[in-house]
Amino acid sequence: MHILLIHQAFAALDEPGGTRHHELARHLTARGHKVTVITSPISYLTGQSETRQGWISRETDAAGITLLRTYTYPALHRSFVHRVFSFISFMASSFLAGLQVKDVDLVWGTSPNIFQGAAAWAVARLKGAPFLFEVRDLWPAFAIAVGVLKNRFLIVASEWLERFLYRHADQVMVNSPGYVVHVQERGAKKVALIPNGADPAMFDPDNDGAAFKAANGLQGKFVALYAGAHGMSNDLGVVLEAALLLRERDDIRVVFVGDGKEKAHLQAEAAEKGLTNVLFLPPVPKQQMAETLAGADACIAILKPLEMYKTTYPNKVFDYLAAGRPLALAIDGVVREVVEAAGAGIFAEPGNAAALAGAIRTLADDPVKARQMGRAGREYMAAHFSRTDLADKLCEMLEAMRTK
Repeated sequence: MHILLIHQAFAALDEPGGTRHHELARHLTARGHKVTVITSPISYLTGQSETRQGWISRETDAAGITLLRTYTYPALHRSFVHRVFSFISFMASSFLAGLQVKDVDLVWGTSPNIFQGAAAWAVARLKGAPFLFEVRDLWPAFAIAVGVLKNRFLIVASEWLERFLYRHADQVMVNSPGYVVHVQERGAKKVALIPNGADPAMFDPDNDGAAFKAANGLQGKFVALYAGAHGMSNDLGVVLEAALLLRERDDIRVVFVGDGKEKAHLQAEAAEKGLTNVLFLPPVPKQQMAETLAGADACIAILKPLEMYKTTYPNKVFDYLAAGRPLALAIDGVVREVVEAAGAGIFAEPGNAAALAGAIRTLADDPVKARQMGRAGREYMAAHFSRTDLADKLCEMLEAMRTK
């Protein structure tokens, strides 16, 4: 089967960013399927061009996945308006590129952003192929809740498009159980859950992270590490406030790994507050994430304290679990249920810097218990959220879609 995936933010294992789709695509090709991905040359995490900009470029990676990078307006992180221009430019270029891909058996669209879902639907219908629509977060609901989408016309148009895609998809796929009711209430008829997860084989829980700590001047320190996007939703200002409350603890360091629109502001705020216990590091590709997380003694997962965010399964949580590291978790809802079922960390009330500082302090004060939490989390993740098992489930669903 030839599967066409349209995904602006697609990231391979040698690039920074979320690699769910590359990992799933590798499993699909290993099962004998052909996978073509239409994506952007602009990194969604950093906003920088990963390859030379042009109308279209083609490459095939070691797993046999064909990547078509189509022109995208490059000012992704300049402002919300520029981001919308970026989304719309990719929608148009990916649609035109999709029409040129031959012998497609199934088209897979994904949101966010929702505009690329429209391109995938149109390509699927023109090619007479089944259309899978994947919901990775509840856009535009999340954008409205966090305050980045305020224009009434754009809200109405986006919500109309959201419902249109749910109703017209042959199959809707969600990556969190918290999304099921939302998509069903807005018209989705067939909904499948393929949750976020991780590949435990990518991580070594017994790695003590000595190399990472030595390279970054962290020897002898308890490292509380955040890895991922530095955006509005991530509420990393609260992590800085927690670091301020922990500055009397010379044995604790708070480390940020990643990039995003808010990173420069966070660095300036840390400097203004004189936070010598904070370290900012650049993003790393997934291939290097195992060594990075090995250098953590605890990992931080945080989102803004919004009711909508109780529905989400953040990718980073599953990488943290796979690495065998305990969590300081400042996200409520369905992912809290996972972490607590696993016995893998300490919950801190979202938006509460004192609670987050307290969770980090508790883990630092009992490293034996922290390591036990990390091991328990890895075992639970391997049993319930293994990427290989999830990829097999996805493959079965796609094969069933084709036969109908």
